[in-house]
Amino acid sequence: MSIWNFRIIGLRINRILPALWALVMSLFPAHAHEGPPYPIIVDQAVGPCLMSVWADPDVGIGTFFVILEPLQGKAMPDHIKVDIAVQPVTGRLPEARHPAVREELPDRVQFKAEVPFDAQEYWRVRVLLETPQGGGEAVTDVEVTPPGYGSWDLIIYLFPFLLIGILWLRAFFRKRSYHKAA
Repeated sequence: MSIWNFRIIGLRINRILPALWALVMSLFPAHAHEGPPYPIIVDQAVGPCLMSVWADPDVGIGTFFVILEPLQGKAMPDHIKVDIAVQPVTGRLPEARHPAVREELPDRVQFKAEVPFDAQEYWRVRVLLETPQGGGEAVTDVEVTPPGYGSWDLIIYLFPFLLIGILWLRAFFRKRSYHKAA
């Protein structure tokens, strides 16, 4: 076989491999969330405040950030209490309330709560707000996911960089051999 035949085979493989990879990856289920907190409630009026909630609901300890702003034309109340109440959607456990602690931030009012989750499933989350001017709640369901892939994390996240490095080295050595041949 001549070198041209190998190049033709290589071109065909370079076109088939990405399609084959996409097909194989589509056979596996996608996991819900891996990474930083994401919004679960955005700009919802609750009592005298506008509430946004960001969550990182992982099995073990899930983290919730409650961000409050005053409603238009109103002032932010002085005394605010925020609780996070969680319960599996299946109802297998009773609802558990967890207090959120106010974080000292100069430019906004934010509360943080760490909530224990024992299983990967959908959980109903109620964010309860109490102020002297009134209170209220916001409700949503979130999927609690595993916190990571354990020891596989490094391999999974390193793979794209290794692939790019291998392609770069391949191009470097090809260019080098081309210059030697010329």
